[in-house]
Amino acid sequence: MGELKRLFRCFGTYKKDLYLGGLLVLVETAFELVIPILMADLIDEGVMNRDVPYILHKGVQMAVCALLSLVTGLLYARFAARAAYGWGANIREAEYEKVQQFAFSNLDRFDSASLVTRMTTDVTVLQNAVNGGLRPLARSPIMLVMGLGLSVYMNARLSVVFFVCAPLLAVVLLFIVRRVAPMYTVLQKAVDRLNHVVEENLTAIRAVKAYVRGDYEAEKFCAVNENLTKTSQRTFRLAVLNMPTLQCVMYVTITLLMWFGGNMILGGELQVGELTGFLSYVLQVMNSIMMISNAFLLLTRSLASAHRIGEVLTEPVGLVSPEAARTEVEDGSVDFYHVSFKYHADAREFALRDVELHFGAGQTIGILGGTGSAKTTLVQLIPRLYDVSEGMVCVGGRNVREYDLTALRDAVGIVLQKNVLFSGTVRDNLRWGDRDATDAELWEACRAAGAAEFLEQNAAGLDAEVGQGGVNFSGGQKQRLCIARALLKKPKVLIFDDATSAVDTATEADIRATLSALRNMTKIIIAQRISSVMHSDQIVVLDDGRVHAVGTHETLLKSDPIYQELYATQMRGGDGDGQNNQL
Repeated sequence: MGELKRLFRCFGTYKKDLYLGGLLVLVETAFELVIPILMADLIDEGVMNRDVPYILHKGVQMAVCALLSLVTGLLYARFAARAAYGWGANIREAEYEKVQQFAFSNLDRFDSASLVTRMTTDVTVLQNAVNGGLRPLARSPIMLVMGLGLSVYMNARLSVVFFVCAPLLAVVLLFIVRRVAPMYTVLQKAVDRLNHVVEENLTAIRAVKAYVRGDYEAEKFCAVNENLTKTSQRTFRLAVLNMPTLQCVMYVTITLLMWFGGNMILGGELQVGELTGFLSYVLQVMNSIMMISNAFLLLTRSLASAHRIGEVLTEPVGLVSPEAARTEVEDGSVDFYHVSFKYHADAREFALRDVELHFGAGQTIGILGGTGSAKTTLVQLIPRLYDVSEGMVCVGGRNVREYDLTALRDAVGIVLQKNVLFSGTVRDNLRWGDRDATDAELWEACRAAGAAEFLEQNAAGLDAEVGQGGVNFSGGQKQRLCIARALLKKPKVLIFDDATSAVDTATEADIRATLSALRNMTKIIIAQRISSVMHSDQIVVLDDGRVHAVGTHETLLKSDPIYQELYATQMRGGDGDGQNNQL
């Protein structure tokens, strides 16, 4: 219930629609409760006395009540829909905004498919709870209390039948609700698994087709789909028992009322109109219990979804800007002071251990190391994508924890190992680096990154369409566009995380020459090829999360066995400076 209270705040301006909808339900209910009284009078006074004017008078009153009930019901539907869908939109916006604030450590806790489900299916469940639950929750208690009161008022002896049958119905419905409640959480997790398989398959569709693994992926999908089907069947097999239970108890109640009421009519203790009106109230009371049960089922499912949404909204953001944060980075110097890092506090081993490094402003730094040596982890600490576990990272002579996160990350450009382009145009993607960049500046950055050559061959140029994830560009083309985007940012520190692995050596040499001309920018280049970093001012060799060696190409080639081994392996067939290397 706490999650629902928290989410209730998301109604915002739609609260008035919610309250107005609830008020209209109450008015509608009042009109409906008057109709059985009018009907009883019509039968007992008008029909029995053959008083046509009285019958017409009561008939008009019943018609007016029915019409007003219809109008208020239609108005309720309008306001309830506005409240429900407005609320859903606000929740999705709040979730999306919170996800944008997440640090990498937060995102490690949530599967992307689960986040999609929490923003779509779970929000839809809450919307349905308002659309389908507001009416019975507002209407049923009133109809239940008023129906009971009026039925007792009409005939106390006959109402005993109802007081025997109604608790039986309530107990059975309560049993169903309690059994179904935990199943909804399991159901939503099954939806998560289905979305995960679909997302993974669509993202890697080219690999699936290349390896002819369509049948294998189809089997995976069938397995999770079958699991979702069985989970849904188990859940709703109990939930749908509401209706037959209601009908069974209702028909038993009506039969008993007709039996006892008929005997009372024959004995002169009850009139036909009273029995007819009494049956109307009994049906209303039974329906109100049924609606309350359905509302509780909706509420139960919405609680499961509200809890999942609440996990996102209440997740403590791993990284936040400090109070009175610094908003200006002086220069591109980077220092690591005895830095150790692990991804989870309870992890047994550190990914980085006791790293001590110092990069001067404007220097070019190369980072080498085998797979799993924590090269990417090291550079992710610079823009504070993660916080260090021990030690301190400084940029511009200040601890990164002193900076406003936006200011720090604006000063640090990073071309990720996994190149990401967004659907839109090339111009749209490049302006992620500088939203106000002119076309001339865009073309200059593309030429510096080696992207101009293939864009100029495209008739659309900067207006060329980019498919989702950049699927219509090759790996090398995507890398060059990402490099151009980073150059447009004009950062004080520029990080290349294996960002030229998909380009040819000639293009890489041109990019390297462009970077060397950027004197006021610290360049940190993670690479697998020695030729990519051999001209750097410093080369850092990482091994199993530790700094193995630091030096220039010449000093490492003389003294470091790991660097010597890499050089001997990669440069075989090349000249002494590593040119014309064969990889």
